[in-house]
Amino acid sequence: MSKLLMKKIPAGAGCVSKKLIDMIYPRRCPVCDRPVKPAGALICDDCGRKLGYVKEPYCMKCGKQLEDGSLEYCFDCSVKHHIYDRGISLYQYKSVRQTVYRFKYGGRREYADFLGREMARHLGQQILAWKPDALIPVPLHPGRLKKRGYNQAGLLACQVGTLLKIPVLDQWLIRCKNTRPQKLLDGRERQNNLKKAFKIMQDDVKLNTIVVIDDIYTTGSTVNEIAAVCRQSGVKRIYFAALSIGDGVSQSV
Repeated sequence: MSKLLMKKIPAGAGCVSKKLIDMIYPRRCPVCDRPVKPAGALICDDCGRKLGYVKEPYCMKCGKQLEDGSLEYCFDCSVKHHIYDRGISLYQYKSVRQTVYRFKYGGRREYADFLGREMARHLGQQILAWKPDALIPVPLHPGRLKKRGYNQAGLLACQVGTLLKIPVLDQWLIRCKNTRPQKLLDGRERQNNLKKAFKIMQDDVKLNTIVVIDDIYTTGSTVNEIAAVCRQSGVKRIYFAALSIGDGVSQSV
């Protein structure tokens, strides 16, 4: 909002100013990307029904939704060793693909208000049960952060941390290697791409239990590499909470 517009709003007129802001800069719905209806809401009433939540049964390691309730692990986790302890996710990625894309690359940082709140609402009980010392957002390389203007994982972590009253350490871990986008790579390339990509900067901050926050979980390569670095630093328990999770690798691959 411009300084001129702010001067015209009297002190104590918080509700009025918020309505005025919504009129001039209407909040965009995280699903349809149109101005939210009703005004002032975080998501359109109809759009909220289009979100595909991860439901039971789900993998006891990565939290991916399972088609066969008799299984304990998804195919990915049954054939691959993960360094982290366990993870959970809110949405099935295919249902929020465009939302995540606009959130990351389209400048829709306001989506974090709704998405972070929903993560806290649906995943909060489990996150609190893990008793984390801190939430750690997956960091962006400084070059990519400068270009994008914000870290979407950091925005989610701030929302979740505020609502659950858990500290968020967004400078404890940094990305020191400007890696290629993971979505362009296969499983082995993902692992090699992330080698030596992360570094702990605050060695004086000792953590026993952390929850890594990210927007998408696919094969687990990113969380695994972060977990490896954190294990070396003495972190005993490493979990993750993601906004969305993909289908992973099918058994036929």
